[in-house]
Amino acid sequence: MAWMETALLLLFSLIALSSSNQVPEIITSVAHLREDLRIGEFAFQIEAYDPDDDPLTYRIGGKDAGYFTVNRDTGNVTIKSLLDREIIKDEPLLIEAVVNDGVYADVIKTIYITVKDANDNAPVFQGLPYNKDVPENTPMGSSLFRANATDDDEGLASIVSYRIDDVVPNDGGEMFSISDSTGIVTLVGELSFTEKSPFYQIRIIASDGGGELYGEYVIQSSTAIAFITVQDVPDIDPQFLNLPNLARVNENTDVGTSVFTARARDPDTGINDKIQFSIYDTNAPDLFQIDMDSGEISVKTVFDREELLDLDAVASETNLNVDGVIASTVADLQITIGDLNDNGPEFYECEAEICEQKSSFTGNVNEHSSAGLSVAELRITVKDPDQGGNSRFNLRLEGPDQDAFTVSPSSGLGQSSVQVMIYDPDKVDYETQTIMNVQIIAEDSSADFRSIASITININDVNDNFPEFEEELYEYRVYEHCEDGTIVATITATDADALDDGKITYRLMPENIRKLFSVDEKEGTIFVEDGAALDWEGTKSYTLTLQALDSERKIGTTVVLITILDINDQTPEMNREVYEAFVQENEDLRIEIQATDRDDPDTANSRVQYHIVEDSSFSGNFSINKDTGLISNKGNLDREAIASELNGGIELTVIASDRGEPPLSSSATVIISVGDVNDNSPEYLDPAPYTFRVKESEKGIWVGSVHAHDADQTDFNNRIFFSITNGSFGSFILFSEPFTKGYRGNITVDPALELDYESDRKEYELTVEASDLGQKIAKTTVHVLVEDVNDTPPVFPEGMMLSVKENSTLPDTISTIEGFDVDTNHLLEYELVSSECHCSGSKGPCPEEWFIINPNGDVIHNPEFVIDYEKCDKVYLTARVLDRLTEKRSDNGEGIITINIVDINDNAPEFVVLQDFYVVVVEKVEQGTSVARVYATDKDTGENKKTTFEVTKLDFIDNEGTTSADLFLYADNIEQEDAEGRFTAYIRSQKGMANNKQGKFLVEVMALNGDLKSTSVVELLTVDSSFRVSLRFNKPVSEIEERLPQIRGILQSATKAMVEIFNKITETRSQRAEETTILEAYFVFPNGSALNDDAVSSILNSEEVYKEYGQQLSQLGFTGISTTPINAPGLKLEMFLLIGLVAALAIVLVVVTTSLICIRRNYQRKLKASKAMNSAATVVIQSQKSGPVVPGTNKYTKEGANPVLNMNIDTATDLGFDEEASSADRESLNSLDLNIDLSMTEKDPMQMRVIQEEEEDVEEESKSESGYIEPLGAALAQRERMRNAQEPGVTFINPLVDTTDL
Repeated sequence: MAWMETALLLLFSLIALSSSNQVPEIITSVAHLREDLRIGEFAFQIEAYDPDDDPLTYRIGGKDAGYFTVNRDTGNVTIKSLLDREIIKDEPLLIEAVVNDGVYADVIKTIYITVKDANDNAPVFQGLPYNKDVPENTPMGSSLFRANATDDDEGLASIVSYRIDDVVPNDGGEMFSISDSTGIVTLVGELSFTEKSPFYQIRIIASDGGGELYGEYVIQSSTAIAFITVQDVPDIDPQFLNLPNLARVNENTDVGTSVFTARARDPDTGINDKIQFSIYDTNAPDLFQIDMDSGEISVKTVFDREELLDLDAVASETNLNVDGVIASTVADLQITIGDLNDNGPEFYECEAEICEQKSSFTGNVNEHSSAGLSVAELRITVKDPDQGGNSRFNLRLEGPDQDAFTVSPSSGLGQSSVQVMIYDPDKVDYETQTIMNVQIIAEDSSADFRSIASITININDVNDNFPEFEEELYEYRVYEHCEDGTIVATITATDADALDDGKITYRLMPENIRKLFSVDEKEGTIFVEDGAALDWEGTKSYTLTLQALDSERKIGTTVVLITILDINDQTPEMNREVYEAFVQENEDLRIEIQATDRDDPDTANSRVQYHIVEDSSFSGNFSINKDTGLISNKGNLDREAIASELNGGIELTVIASDRGEPPLSSSATVIISVGDVNDNSPEYLDPAPYTFRVKESEKGIWVGSVHAHDADQTDFNNRIFFSITNGSFGSFILFSEPFTKGYRGNITVDPALELDYESDRKEYELTVEASDLGQKIAKTTVHVLVEDVNDTPPVFPEGMMLSVKENSTLPDTISTIEGFDVDTNHLLEYELVSSECHCSGSKGPCPEEWFIINPNGDVIHNPEFVIDYEKCDKVYLTARVLDRLTEKRSDNGEGIITINIVDINDNAPEFVVLQDFYVVVVEKVEQGTSVARVYATDKDTGENKKTTFEVTKLDFIDNEGTTSADLFLYADNIEQEDAEGRFTAYIRSQKGMANNKQGKFLVEVMALNGDLKSTSVVELLTVDSSFRVSLRFNKPVSEIEERLPQIRGILQSATKAMVEIFNKITETRSQRAEETTILEAYFVFPNGSALNDDAVSSILNSEEVYKEYGQQLSQLGFTGISTTPINAPGLKLEMFLLIGLVAALAIVLVVVTTSLICIRRNYQRKLKASKAMNSAATVVIQSQKSGPVVPGTNKYTKEGANPVLNMNIDTATDLGFDEEASSADRESLNSLDLNIDLSMTEKDPMQMRVIQEEEEDVEEESKSESGYIEPLGAALAQRERMRNAQEPGVTFINPLVDTTDL
């Protein structure tokens, strides 16, 4: 009954406990992540809820958990491996979130993770390379090829657009275009194989539509190169290289003679078709022929010609061109026929291109025509049908009138037009001779050929007389400003031609003169047109040209000079309206007044006289010369006599008048400035001496003024300058300034100085000098008395420096400030102005006020704060000393007290964690290998901060739990601190680690500084040899070592892991096989995980990695990952020594064993041989050979025999078993000779005895059991059996090649 009560009680307790605690709940079920999250970035948080607020721990699992890692305490999930949406596709990642509250079992929930796309892929061109051969006649607009690129991203990032970035050569940029959406490349320019480039290189850029990557908008692009090769097509006609051209051949040249060779080429250089030649057309058929292949033109028929031949040659291609026809071209060749001089010159009359041979010609010419004028209507041409120099001829004139004419040209070549020209115009006169005759003689220049042409020249009558005046020059006069119509003169002309009588007309030239003068057209009377415009002062004469014109408008001319007479119409003009003159007082004035009258200078109209008008109070002081206008003063001029307001100026009026009728006049003003001369000295206005009082310590204070006056009128002469000439000692300055009665000199203390009553000078006696610019001076004396004031500030002591140890708290007096004041009456007090501290290497405000300054100058500690060197190592106190009795100027002086804080060792070292853990490849750890590094700082300085490290504890954690390990790690201290002020030590191993160590070490390290210390734990994550990956390369080790950085970089980029190269091994499987290199490496992640060979192989064989890095690794010789264990030659020294020792012992053992076996078997063999010899000696054979034999062989013991080991048998081979030493004992039956029949006709008196072998050891018994039989014994036994069988003959065959035991 009690048992049941207890059970019920336990059941009720269990039910109560269950009801008091609840299972946690996982809230998160879905997460959305971008694929561009970097390793270590926050991904999402596993949100879980526990109703009991129990602390939760988090783990993750599932098939996709390898992408993430989770914080055990917070549930924050971060990226462990990079996400790639293009690999994951649209399938969500599945992980199992595991949450535990420490009470119940794990709560598991599947979280679905969708991976969103990021623009992390650039477009990839497909179907490379883009090489295209394009005929040059491809029409513009044709599609050449399509560039196709794909992008594995989604959305806009997967939409690819295309553009042409560059075309080589540069002028090909306008030849091609590309569709930005389809990538179709189109020809937009005309191609030409010959005139443009035969190839083009097009750089095409494919860009995606852009998208977000790592938080930025990124457009990815790729580049491809397309090569366009232009194919030449036959679309250009052949081209002659040396036609059109000229050739020459003499008449009567032999048939077949080469005249010219035509050359042509096919401009389509890519085709270069063969060229054939033919004659297309000629003006002389059948004279020449052309070779179809070579183009050589030669004589076909003998000829005699006197003209130029034209020949059109044709060059044709052999094959059809692009239009389906034979392309050809035609060019002209002119052939000149060499000539013989067999013709003379002849005269022809030519109309246009028609010429008629004649011997007489008629022309006409006007009388008195100019020399060189050709006779009209003569169309004479001289021709000589010969060629070259043979056609040259000379021309000359003969006949009655040959002196009046000349012929042109005087010579010609082949053909020339001839003209007869006037040579002497005077002889060609119609009134003397109306018809004239000459003859043209044409003579061949090199042969006796001559022709004559008669020329009749009719002389034409012309009007050749001009009107003439009686005088060449006519002169007349007229008054200026006369009335219009005033007649100047009447002038007439005559003409010798009777036809011109009464028909002469007159006109004046130039035309602009007709505004002033006119002429009667019929009578020749000249009169004034505009009298007002006639002005003697402007133009004194006019020159007119009077023309007389006959009926044919022939002109005769004469010159008419009209002189203008002057009248008094000009008023005298002063050269200046105002004359200005300057004269110093007490000097003579000379100024000349000038006036100009523009009337005739030879008359009274232009004669001018001068006088001064009596309208000024100073007119009587001056006189003027009436004819020259020279003004001069009558006595001395005194500036001081002129009123000061006139400023020395005198004004006169001068009149200038002419003597004409009526007289005319004008006036001018003369201003005379009388200059002031410094002829007066300054005078002081106050009685001497002056006395002034001034206080000390006042810079620039006014002392007093002195006054003086100068009687001169001008500022230059009456300006007074004051100066202190004596007694100032540089303490005073005197400034001059004008005032109403003259000038005053203001005396002030120098602004840069202060008078000091405490000095030796309390009174100054100044000598003040007043001077004008003329160095006229006046002197006076000034007494200055200095009055005392309290004006000296106190002085703070300089360079005050104190030292105080840190951690001081007592308010003791550190030091006392002692200021100084030169004033005898002073009261000094002290105060703290500010403080600055040198903290953490920089100067700034103090965090705490560690010091106080009392009014009496005592510097004490502030008891409210503790001085700490680690906070600040130096304090700068700015203090002030004040003089409470100061009357003026500054009453204080400041200074700085420097307090050095002395450090004591009061801080323990502090570890600086730069790395949460270290990853160690255990196979690489040897003695002295560094596996980690620790850092520590100390706030103290000097020796107080020097820190050393010790390894105090070492634990190893693996799947089996935590175990304490031997202290095989030690701290390798570095004495000097680094640039950041840290002390450091390398954690090194005293030995190598076991290759199977998989887990982590917890290394407890102690940092020590004197008696102060601190500890820290360093985690070492181990990577064992199971993660070693062997990479095979078909390159030698030397080449792999050169490219090792490149290989490591590619592998790290492909696997996203740190690659540690552990070993390099050369592998050669056969003698002639290519050398192979094996790289043993570890692929380790920063979190301590690593990749094995399967994982590395899977990554490198993935499509994405292979596309990006496969070709690079192949070029570096990578062939794959080796799964066969590699016996690395780089074993440790101890292993080599051990293996060598074991091998040496094995070799010694084998040699000793073999030697013993051989010695024993040799002994047994000799023993059996001796027995066999004894047995053989009892056998009698008739045909016995002489000499001892070797038992068991077919050899004798003669020189050169080789029974066993190619050695002669001597007595040494006898073991001493044959006591009779008979040679017969050593005879043999020669029983082992092969294929030798032994005659058995004789009976053997003795029966064959079977040789009984001695017992051998186990080894020999095993060999007997295996079928081995002594040869000699077998032979004898066989012979005995055959003898018993009474067979007529037996043949013994040696069953072995060698009977020795070796």
